[in-house]
Amino acid sequence: MVNFSDNNREKTVASSQLNEDLQRIIEARHHDPFSVLGRHPTEGGGIMVRAFVPNAIEVSIAEGGRPMQRVADTALFEWSGSPAEVAERYRLIWRDDWHCEHISFDPYCFPPQVPDLDLYLFGEGKHWHAYRFLGAHPHEADGVGGVLFAVWAPNAERVSVVGDFNRWDGRIYPMRVRGGSGVWELFIPNLTPGVYYKFEVRNRHSGSVFLKSDPYGQRFELRPGTANIVVPDKPYQWTDSAWLEERKTWDWLHAPMSIYEVHLGSWQRGWEGEFLNYRELARQLVDYVKDMGFSHIELLPITEHPYDPSWGYQCTGYYAPTSRFGEPDDFRYFVDYCHQHGIGVFLDWVPAHFPKDAQGLARFDGEALFEHEDPRRGEHKDWSTLIFNFGRYEVKNFLLSSALFWLEEYHIDGLRVDAVASMLYLDYSRKEGEWIPNQYGGRENLEAIDFLREMNTVVHDQHPGALVMAEESTSWPQVTRPTYVGGLGFSLKWNMGWMNDTLRYMSRESIHRRYHHDLLTFSMLYAFTENFLLPFSHDEVVHGKGSMLNKMPGDEWQRFANLRALYTYMFTHPGKKLLFMGTEFAQGTEWDNTQVLDWYVLQFDLHKGIQALVKDLNRLYHDTEALHYQEFEWQGFDWIDCHDADQSILAYVRKKDKDFLAMVVNFTPVPRHGYRLGVPRAGTYTEILNSDAQQYGGSGVVNDYPLHTEAVSWMGRPYSLVLNLPPLGVLVLKPPAEVEAEAEEEAEALPGALSESLPTPL
Repeated sequence: MVNFSDNNREKTVASSQLNEDLQRIIEARHHDPFSVLGRHPTEGGGIMVRAFVPNAIEVSIAEGGRPMQRVADTALFEWSGSPAEVAERYRLIWRDDWHCEHISFDPYCFPPQVPDLDLYLFGEGKHWHAYRFLGAHPHEADGVGGVLFAVWAPNAERVSVVGDFNRWDGRIYPMRVRGGSGVWELFIPNLTPGVYYKFEVRNRHSGSVFLKSDPYGQRFELRPGTANIVVPDKPYQWTDSAWLEERKTWDWLHAPMSIYEVHLGSWQRGWEGEFLNYRELARQLVDYVKDMGFSHIELLPITEHPYDPSWGYQCTGYYAPTSRFGEPDDFRYFVDYCHQHGIGVFLDWVPAHFPKDAQGLARFDGEALFEHEDPRRGEHKDWSTLIFNFGRYEVKNFLLSSALFWLEEYHIDGLRVDAVASMLYLDYSRKEGEWIPNQYGGRENLEAIDFLREMNTVVHDQHPGALVMAEESTSWPQVTRPTYVGGLGFSLKWNMGWMNDTLRYMSRESIHRRYHHDLLTFSMLYAFTENFLLPFSHDEVVHGKGSMLNKMPGDEWQRFANLRALYTYMFTHPGKKLLFMGTEFAQGTEWDNTQVLDWYVLQFDLHKGIQALVKDLNRLYHDTEALHYQEFEWQGFDWIDCHDADQSILAYVRKKDKDFLAMVVNFTPVPRHGYRLGVPRAGTYTEILNSDAQQYGGSGVVNDYPLHTEAVSWMGRPYSLVLNLPPLGVLVLKPPAEVEAEAEEEAEALPGALSESLPTPL
């Protein structure tokens, strides 16, 4: 201990231990600065106030104007006297070497601010809202306003808050560690939202010192800067309460869902190539999406990321919308505006891995913390990224809290979870010897599986109607089945098998398709084992894969016809739908994230035709229960004929109860005149969509006359139609109403009844 005379002129050292403490403060390596700095009782019943103020010329206690004495040639200042002379919460006045005067409450005169319960739940991995106490938050302590900082860094010897408010000097604001929780906190009075900050960390073993961005930071400065910005606690005035209430009881399993996947940085830009603000994007994007008939927007990750070409998949800010497009409230406006106009918003979210950026999560406190130490479990060689340590409660809590953060703070309608397969398997993309089996000798990542199940359970319990979608490409069972029956608990699974098989088939020259017919029919063997979404996403139009249009074989006319047939087949196949931006108007070039979409191609009729078809497909899909009500149930689908490989023709029915539509797909450029199709109901059918119609850029081989059934059993059906099938085209046929069909059946049963017919089928 140190005793000071009443006039604060004389200093005596009572123990060598205190000298060591003072030296550790000066050298910025003290793990408990509150034990040295601030207001402390002395042995004689007095008090001593100590402050460490680098760059200060003089320091005094504001209350009573009591000057503090500098300790030797250090930046330590001390005062001692009676407890009555200085209140528990006191202010310091100091003049710095720039001759600027400052006044503020001393951070080291305040007790701990983070409640013990928060620390306990966080340590148990059960704090669903850890972002509310970790990070930086405007805070009031004993009537004094400021900002409360908290960060998890259990391997640190010292953590400091640095920013533009203290010259980024880690000696000035060292934090207090909260016992064995590994959480460091500091309340800095008189700070206001808008200040830039980071954490300076000193590792307890190596002594290395480095700067880190806040893992729970809710706003970042514009790249290439990586500092966080304290956000205000003023609540945003949402106007989407009706949307959120309806979402709670939304029967999404039986509702139409067509998703427009968007990369905000390249969908549209300003006149000079600059990024648009979230608010500008909201107005332009919603107008377009509504006109096209999509029900939802899915955003490639807008979580903060320093590297543009990563498209957001190498995330450093799991709680911050990227500053490229504006401030947090601008993104809230984006979501709010979408909801006001009936458009849902999904967010691509990346819990599988994170980048090695020095300022990010990698070796956050000088050692493996968020990641595994062993690269056989902690590193993705393919992506040069690190894998979260899902077995650590605090890490699991970080991700779980992030998922809920976007749903609660930004009203997101659901998450698309990236790279789920890489989370499920320990040997994902690894050779023998490059991975470690689990405790039972298997290849399953048991900790990641537990995390996914818990996340899905909590999200669905806390936010009914919010969806969680898995990008999962393997045969893992029950991805979209409830956790209580052994499933992973996702709402939807991207049907990567259907996508890959279908594109492999469509890439074949039509003359060879007869030998690959099974690529189309195979999907129906498993179509109802999961809640599937059919994706033609950004992944299919990058890295040399070519655009959707240029995947199609043949000359220009055939390529457009193939694409029209593909989209019509997709929208009439069981499963929710997703199209990446630009694919809806057949952009000819591969997607380039540095360039705006090739909107100029819409001056050409063939591109306009594709766009018009997608618009009509969305309308048909949304307006027709037979196409969307039983997308996940086998009762909603029947083959009419799946065996006509020689002519590369498929025929099937989509239905709900007694309502149905019949589809016929001709995957060759040969028109089939007089093609006989078996149908389940008698009467007059109507062609309600033909992908070869001239308004879509087709050749116009249509059936624009009434199609009357004949009492000719065909394809296992009691009645049949004779049709003209368009080249590389799809017909969508609407049957007669049931009452009309019954009347025609009775008429056909009368003696001598004649039925109209078309020319004899081939």
